[in-house]
Amino acid sequence: MTKQTFFLDQHGCAKNQVDGELLISHLTNAGYVRTDDASNADLIIINSCGFIQSAKQESLDAVMNARAAYPHAKILLAGCLAERYADVFKTDLPEADGIFGNGDLSQIVQTARDVLAKKRPVVVPSQNGVCCGDRPQFLSFSGSAYVKITEGCNNCCSFCAIPLIRGSLRSRPVSEIVTEVKKLVSDGTREINLIGQDLAAYGCGKTDDVLGNGKNGLQNTETSLLHDLLVELSKIEGQFWIRLLYIHPDHFNADILSLMQKDKRILPYFDIPFQSGSDRIIKAMNRTGTFERYVSLIKTIRTALPDASIRTTFLTGFPGETEDDAHATEKFLEAIQPDWSGCFAYSREEDTPAYNFKGRVAKKTAELRAAQLEKIQTALTAQRLKQRVGQTYDVLVEEIIQNNDGTDDGLAIGRAWFEAPDVDGNVVIRYDLDDANAVSQIVPGNVVKVKAIASSELDIDGVYCAG
Repeated sequence: MTKQTFFLDQHGCAKNQVDGELLISHLTNAGYVRTDDASNADLIIINSCGFIQSAKQESLDAVMNARAAYPHAKILLAGCLAERYADVFKTDLPEADGIFGNGDLSQIVQTARDVLAKKRPVVVPSQNGVCCGDRPQFLSFSGSAYVKITEGCNNCCSFCAIPLIRGSLRSRPVSEIVTEVKKLVSDGTREINLIGQDLAAYGCGKTDDVLGNGKNGLQNTETSLLHDLLVELSKIEGQFWIRLLYIHPDHFNADILSLMQKDKRILPYFDIPFQSGSDRIIKAMNRTGTFERYVSLIKTIRTALPDASIRTTFLTGFPGETEDDAHATEKFLEAIQPDWSGCFAYSREEDTPAYNFKGRVAKKTAELRAAQLEKIQTALTAQRLKQRVGQTYDVLVEEIIQNNDGTDDGLAIGRAWFEAPDVDGNVVIRYDLDDANAVSQIVPGNVVKVKAIASSELDIDGVYCAG
């Protein structure tokens, strides 16, 4: 009997990517076969994003396009958009043959069976704990993996729909995370990216018992539970990186800085989404920080770790944002001098507090403000990358590319420690194709020495260094 095939159309953030990898694992373990060609699939899964309007539209377009292009296949809308609007899509999205949320992902197997049996299931699994498990197939480049340590969020920023989509904060036990990381390292993974909506809140969910001592995460301790997790991870032997992604600025875990000083494998890379530099707007976003406090936080980090790489995010056009507020954010961006930043125009999301806020800002105005921040950041990034020229870095090779510049050089793309996957720039690696050692070493998933010889607005140009 021919096994049934599925195609995964992945959307959204790194957390949703882990969910996609778990969907692949559950289905392949149940006997389904994953295909990279949607035209050969019996089942097409759209693993959607439901965070902001543009992402929602992208996911809906994916459903419509799949229905039009592959009329023979069954279409399953999964992920965050499905979770958020399951009741609506039950009647208003006939193009989808099934709806599956983002809770207990193990239920995907039965859901897939029902879809293929033409039952049109609408499944919103319970959101308990953090979904995890073996992931034999990763959606990242070779040598890199995301490890989810929390799910949901309790911060309740007034613009954010994440608590509505992924629920309240839950954290995985330390021992469980350590076991997963050990396996990844033993399998050859060189980069471990710890992810969650807010890593600073690790272990602080109302039902969390991450240390296995019968106490929940609200207990008072001398060190943060994120610090305690990193202590255990630092005991793992081997050559690998640990990167922390997404730390809320209002309760940044300053105690992790000393760990980074001691164990260089815990990268001094900080993704801290400040969102605004205006005190008034920060408060309206239901945050407790200020311009001065956030600038002070960056100074604290760079005092402890002078070479720290900083990434942040800004939201423009929040309700009530004036030109003065926008200028305050520009001033803040220039004050903290991040290596990287991204920005997006405010998306009015139903059921969030900000949805009913007065003072709505025109979309065009919000987009112009975002463009101005991007212009400032482009110059900052170019300058900070220029300062790295002449230094030699360990670079994780991601892919080999065809050289079309007329030379005999080999070319590869990789990332140094100060570049996170998917969102930052890259290192272009040049090497001699007649050098057998270089050819054998420069393969996806390996880490090689590269000397930076030039830089652009986003990338480093480097040459392979033997040894």
